[in-house]
Amino acid sequence: MTDNRLLDLVDDRDFRTLFVEELGWNNPDRPDLTVEVDDETFMLQQVAGYKGLRIWHCPVLPPRKIQRQIDVLVGQENQERLVIFTNEQRQEWRWPRRAQLGSANAKLLVHEHIVGDRSTHLTQRLQAIELDFDEDLSLVALLDRMRDAFDHEAESASVAAARHMGTLYTELEACGVGEHDATLLLARLLFLLFGDDADMWKPEGLFEKYLGEHTTADNLHKDLQGLFEVLDTAEKKRTLPADSPYAPFRYINGGLFHDPLRLPPLNSAFREALIEACEFDWSIISPAVFGSMFQTVKSKEARRHGGEHYTTEENILKTIRPLFLDEYRDRLKRGWDDKAQLTKLHNELGRLRFLDPACGCGNFLIVAYRELRALELEILLRRRELDMVEAASKKVQRAQLTLDVTGDIKVTLDHFYGIEIEEWPARIAETAMLLVDHLANQKMAVEFGFAPDRLPIALAPTIHHANALHTDWASLIPPSGDVVILGNPPFNGGRTMSSGQKDDLTRVWGKSMNPNFDYVTGWYKKSLDYYGHHSGRWAFVSTNSVCQGEPTADLWQPILSAGWRCRYAHRSFQWTTEAQGGAAVHVSIIGFDRATTPRPKLWTYPEGGKGQPDVESVVCISPYLTPGPPILVRSRRRPLSQELTPATFGSMANDGNHLFLDQAEYESAQSDPVARKYIRRFVGARELMYDSPRWCIWMPEPDYSAIDASPLLRQVVSSVRDYRQQSKRGATQRLATMPYRFGEVRQPSTDYLGIPRHVGEHRRYFIVARFHSDVICGDANSLLPDPDGFLLGVLSSSMFIAWMRAIGGRLESRLRFSNTFTYNTFPLPMVSDRQRKEVVEAAAGVIFAREAHSGMSLAKLYDPVAMPDDLVEAHNILDNAIDKIFGRGDMSTESARQKILFQHYASLTGQETLI
Repeated sequence: MTDNRLLDLVDDRDFRTLFVEELGWNNPDRPDLTVEVDDETFMLQQVAGYKGLRIWHCPVLPPRKIQRQIDVLVGQENQERLVIFTNEQRQEWRWPRRAQLGSANAKLLVHEHIVGDRSTHLTQRLQAIELDFDEDLSLVALLDRMRDAFDHEAESASVAAARHMGTLYTELEACGVGEHDATLLLARLLFLLFGDDADMWKPEGLFEKYLGEHTTADNLHKDLQGLFEVLDTAEKKRTLPADSPYAPFRYINGGLFHDPLRLPPLNSAFREALIEACEFDWSIISPAVFGSMFQTVKSKEARRHGGEHYTTEENILKTIRPLFLDEYRDRLKRGWDDKAQLTKLHNELGRLRFLDPACGCGNFLIVAYRELRALELEILLRRRELDMVEAASKKVQRAQLTLDVTGDIKVTLDHFYGIEIEEWPARIAETAMLLVDHLANQKMAVEFGFAPDRLPIALAPTIHHANALHTDWASLIPPSGDVVILGNPPFNGGRTMSSGQKDDLTRVWGKSMNPNFDYVTGWYKKSLDYYGHHSGRWAFVSTNSVCQGEPTADLWQPILSAGWRCRYAHRSFQWTTEAQGGAAVHVSIIGFDRATTPRPKLWTYPEGGKGQPDVESVVCISPYLTPGPPILVRSRRRPLSQELTPATFGSMANDGNHLFLDQAEYESAQSDPVARKYIRRFVGARELMYDSPRWCIWMPEPDYSAIDASPLLRQVVSSVRDYRQQSKRGATQRLATMPYRFGEVRQPSTDYLGIPRHVGEHRRYFIVARFHSDVICGDANSLLPDPDGFLLGVLSSSMFIAWMRAIGGRLESRLRFSNTFTYNTFPLPMVSDRQRKEVVEAAAGVIFAREAHSGMSLAKLYDPVAMPDDLVEAHNILDNAIDKIFGRGDMSTESARQKILFQHYASLTGQETLI
């Protein structure tokens, strides 16, 4: 099937062949339909269908007002439908406009096709809904495919639009326009370009006509200033001659064109780029996607690469759907045939207020507003349908199909608030919200024939340009149970925070501040302070530190104590930053409320954060985003279990790498009998995992005669002394008096376990290894004295790695070992002599299985998808021995193991009442 084959069938109006034979849809199941509008009769033929979605063809092309009324009448018996109106030259396609497609761009859902046009996106839309021969797709999934096709068109348009803006910004830089004035100018131009193409004023293309006919390159800066002044002046206050080129422009208001703008003369390249931008269709952009991309326009690097980096709507919807949207859509479904319930739901939507206190370019607010307006439109449409049913039952000839419901709109821009620290994205947010409002109004016009006239602007969002952690949120909007807080605060950890950001956190948290808090926790504390005793709901995209590692307890304690519960959570997944070249960060999305319904939902992604998640409804979500009660785990100086001995870091050289020998130096040192006595095998994290050979000079106590007798030792000691003396750290300088030894010595005198600080998240087991005391353990590892192998068995078990995955901190997505947190808190019960013997024997079996594969490193042996069978079996025997220590219970999955672990931890720490 070729692209032209599909369009040829479209142009021939052979829709039965197109949908049934080429796209795999079902044959029609309804007879021809006759409807009457304004005393004129129209015949429609069903050409195909699929699971209740029917495609109807009307072989005439009436005006759009008549099309809309026909569509409404068809919809009385067929809610999901695609209606195609045609003549020999043109076609009008009215795609399904509810459920999954309810918030898509109206211009894409009701669009024109010109016969013979091969540049259309129609081919991609049709290919998106092609069904394989044996495919049994649900209707919801089919509509999702349609929505994806429409979203792709809008996203593609947004990419192209951002390129136009990038070109304009480049020319403004060349003309010497400052950042503040460039911000104002481009925001205003965006509004005008969009308004030209989106029927915001008549005639269409008014700004493009003005630009082409009434401006010159030399005077463009003055011409634009003159236009902006007119747009900011009410018609009654203008003193313009009748033939003024400014006369057709309407009063905009809303402050968009009010602030002073300083423009130097602009070059001809800027005017040419602006005229070229006018030729682009701005009405089909996604304000959310475009706004996010527009934020990168200032970056030369982003402009060079086209700027195709933005926060996807998919990720935004992961936040807003479970926070409020799914609940309201479910209520719409349950109240579908009940006008009273529909009215109650509509009134509740009108009471809601939304605050994004880190709004950036406003994309969370934009998507929330768009989806709520789409939901509101569905409510109004369903009420009209019920009115029609009621009218028919009373034998009224026909209910009125053209209704002015503009006065019934309850979801309005002034219900949306944002706080943004940077001016550029704050301006984008203000403008983009106006654009998405107009798109929502266009959807209303498609369905009802009327839409509110928003000019001059009287309703606008409040976007406050300030530091959210310095701002009293209640000064923007008083707290209440109707306020929803949401957003994506900055991704800054302790190492990447500026001193000012650290001061911000201290200011917000006060004495409750944990030094390991990430910056995002400031928004959590501000939310708690804002709501006070009020109910409400709030959610943030957050770095994983809020639910992993030692800081978790200090963050969640005040949340739980204030009566909030975790309403839903997306466990760790990859979130790509908007910055050009930005690496994917691993985040979680967590929502809170003070309700008891609905049941919390938990999304769990494959290890590594890529792929489709599993979702489950649970009784409770813990602070570590596992199913279970809100048990808090706190770091400890000594192990919680009496069966575990304390772990320490390995020895730290602090030597400028002078105490270490490479292969050539090691071989050369063999000829130095004095130095050879002080050479030891060294194992850091890499050496442990990959069995890489490495050696070091090990002289914990001084042997000055040996140093004097060995050229190698003299050179090493001299180099270490120089390195330490030149350090800026006083502690390191003091170590220069002992240049023969490691800076910190913690080497045990017995066999020990080497424990790497991090291990890959896909490993089935945490990897540790036993070493003789002659092998020096570096500080990239922790170590444990382990004379009999019992602790190797414990740390190599499925129970231990399950505990690490449940509570432990991570580096990106790799598991992090902490002696004070993941190890010292491991709730190992009391162990009998018999149980200990079983574990020791099983651990010996693991070592035996490893040694059976000589030449394979631990990294290779523990390949997540290629572990040797005998090693897997040895671990199974070990798991059986460890599992017996924890008693009876379901241990078939990692989640089940974690449930048992939390129960034991709660019992050992006085939190039994939470179980």
